Amino acid sequence: MRPNAAAPPPAPWPYPRWIAHRGAGTLAPENTLAAFRLGASHGYRMFECDVKLSNDGVPFLLHDDTLERTADLSALPARAAPVAGHHAWHALSQLDAGGWHSTAYAGEALPTLGAIARFCIANGCFLNIEIKPTVGTERHTGEVVAQHAARLWQGVAVPPLLTSFDIAALEGAMATQPELPRGLLIHALEGQPWAQWLGHATRLGCKAIVCNHELWSAESVALAKAAGFRLLSYTVNDDQEAQRLLDLGTDGLITDRVDHFRPQS
Repeated sequence: MRPNAAAPPPAPWPYPRWIAHRGAGTLAPENTLAAFRLGASHGYRMFECDVKLSNDGVPFLLHDDTLERTADLSALPARAAPVAGHHAWHALSQLDAGGWHSTAYAGEALPTLGAIARFCIANGCFLNIEIKPTVGTERHTGEVVAQHAARLWQGVAVPPLLTSFDIAALEGAMATQPELPRGLLIHALEGQPWAQWLGHATRLGCKAIVCNHELWSAESVALAKAAGFRLLSYTVNDDQEAQRLLDLGTDGLITDRVDHFRPQS
């Protein structure tokens, strides 16, 4: 289908409108079970998180390529590589991923995707998994994350939404588990017209476009909707901007402000 061709109405969207960014990733240490629990305590039923692979193939939650910002590296050997994906899961699992945020969360561990899946399924929550590959492992990370997601959510009515900025990662996910829903993340147009971005998303079999909230306008919303996509935005922390996006008819808002926005609205 050409990006500018009329598309049939999309199937009903099973995910909530409001999505907690990295759990409740400013009020608690991002991408931890503590952040998910806090987001759920504010009524959120859908969460976004970042998933990459350890060097022995375990999917775990972390946003950055390196560990310094959100983990205490003292448990690693001296002069150990700062790149998270260069370490085995056993070493990563020993790190304190909460003390950087506040003493209340000292000792909080990096969670595996499996731990997050158990939390979400047990609590009836939905998940947006952003695939965050280590450089050089893009397609492989997409393949492995999709395989784990399919296994972990087997038999669950609504599977996680897999998204990524990285086209190779989405290609890997599509090749391995084509039935899992996917979304293309866009930060900036980078000189490409909207039709070209929509063409990438169509080729990747995506259900959604997830982009920097500033990119949505009446024109871009109309183009994406005409191509059959659902429209999500990150990171929406301002009342006026949230209302603008709702008025445009977008389908999902990813926010840090879980204590401010009511997820039922």
